[in-house]
Amino acid sequence: MYSDESIVVDLLKKLGMSVTTVESCTGGLVASKIVNVPGASDVFSQGYITYSDSAKCNMVGVSADVIRRFGVVSREVAQDMALKGTIKAGTECAISTTGVAGPDGGDEMNPVGTVYIACKVPCGCEVKRFKFEGDRQEVRNSAALMAINMLRNGLESERAYIGL
Repeated sequence: MYSDESIVVDLLKKLGMSVTTVESCTGGLVASKIVNVPGASDVFSQGYITYSDSAKCNMVGVSADVIRRFGVVSREVAQDMALKGTIKAGTECAISTTGVAGPDGGDEMNPVGTVYIACKVPCGCEVKRFKFEGDRQEVRNSAALMAINMLRNGLESERAYIGL
C-alpha cells in the first residue's frame, strides 16, 4: 500500500515537476511528510515556514495588502502563499496552509480548527476551507494530511490534462 505522499513524489517525478510548501499553521508538517519519502530530494528542494504575517511577506512575497484586506486566515492569503511560493522557489507546484490550530485564536468567522489549503499546479490553483476537529496537534496533522491529498489530486488532474 502506498501513502499519499509516496504517490505525490512518484507523480512529481513522472511529470518532471517540483513542489514547494508554504506553511503557517502546519509549521513544516507538510514538508516533513514529503521528505519522509525516499527520493523526495528529486522533487522537493525547499519549503517555507511562514508563521507570522511578516514572514509570509518577507520570505515568499505575500501581499501585505491582501493580508490586511482579507485577514491572514483566508482563501485569498492561502492562494497568494501558494502562487508566490512557486515563484520564490522556482517550482511548478506548491501547497500552502494558513489557519487557526488552537486552542485559542479563533473568532466567529474563523473558529479554532479552520484551515485554508491552497494547491497550485500548472493547470490551476485550488483553495479549500476546512474545519478540523481535535486539539492543536490533531488539527495540524489533519491539515497536513489533507494538503498532501489535495496535492495528489491536483497532480492526478495535471497528469490527465497532459495525457500521461
